[in-house]
Amino acid sequence: MPQSGPSAIAAAERGFSWQRELAAAVRDAGELRSLLGLPDEPVPRAAGSFPLLVPRGFVRRMRRGDPLDPLLLQVLPTAAEDVVVGGFTADPLLEQEAVAAPGLVRKYAGRALLLATSACAVNCRYCFRREFPYVESGVTRAGVSAALDAIAADATLHEVILSGGDPLLLDDDRLAELVGRLEAIPHLARLRIHTRLPVVLPERVTDGLVSTLRRTRLAGVIVVHANHPAEIDDMVAAGIRRLAAAGVILLNQSVLLAGVNDSAGTLAELSERLVQIGVVPYYLHLLDRVRGVAHFEVAEREARGLIAELRRRLPGYAVPRLAREVPGEAAKVWIS
Repeated sequence: MPQSGPSAIAAAERGFSWQRELAAAVRDAGELRSLLGLPDEPVPRAAGSFPLLVPRGFVRRMRRGDPLDPLLLQVLPTAAEDVVVGGFTADPLLEQEAVAAPGLVRKYAGRALLLATSACAVNCRYCFRREFPYVESGVTRAGVSAALDAIAADATLHEVILSGGDPLLLDDDRLAELVGRLEAIPHLARLRIHTRLPVVLPERVTDGLVSTLRRTRLAGVIVVHANHPAEIDDMVAAGIRRLAAAGVILLNQSVLLAGVNDSAGTLAELSERLVQIGVVPYYLHLLDRVRGVAHFEVAEREARGLIAELRRRLPGYAVPRLAREVPGEAAKVWIS
């Protein structure tokens, strides 16, 4: 008898190459519009420097014929990105000033952010690193080795955050090697991974990945990134549950985006869905003001109202912390 339900989904994930799925990702706006039954439109200038990239599995979660689908709005380049707006800059978080070694960003006490790769599986149009100079900042294999040496030399560090790009674009062998080198540094206690892949490319949750997370002596935290409940289908839920079985803490961070999730109903549904699959709604970020994303911005006053409504609707553990990153601050600034 054929398998059905979550076990069948997990089996399918194990048998399908996430690299093949990524290689087949949609990279052309005209093709994406055609897949969704939408009329073609001119491609904005911004798409030249920050091209469209979205896995087909994520496209299948979008509503056909709806140009305002909240998943589509996150990935489709639009003319609004070409509009110059004051206060929106190439490096809104001043991260280049915080590069302490090749590929290593130091902003907060006790932890460092290691840029393990410059690549992502999806190009989110609101990405605050869409203009980050990865190569010039040492995000290369040689740079990662230099960053590891810098981490080993600094006994004040207790946690390393793998970021990028998306660190889960490292294959299982390279990721296991990197984790092994980190756990050999005696003063490190925790490993945090910030990733969008379990949501946009759930096939990436492989046996090898789960095994690496389960074996390491470092306490593991995975921060996934979902902005809308429609992003979380059965395959995503199955992958998340496999990560939970590895013993890691699972958190979610969202970005508050106009037209995507700027309603209490949408945010409440997202939190309910996350809790259902074992993920704690952690942060709801106000938009980082990088060039080309002003059309996504939601006013702070409106954001405060949304959080107040979530508090009325949800138990406390399901209400994310509204936060903004401010350069030079000792931690993220909680807005409410």
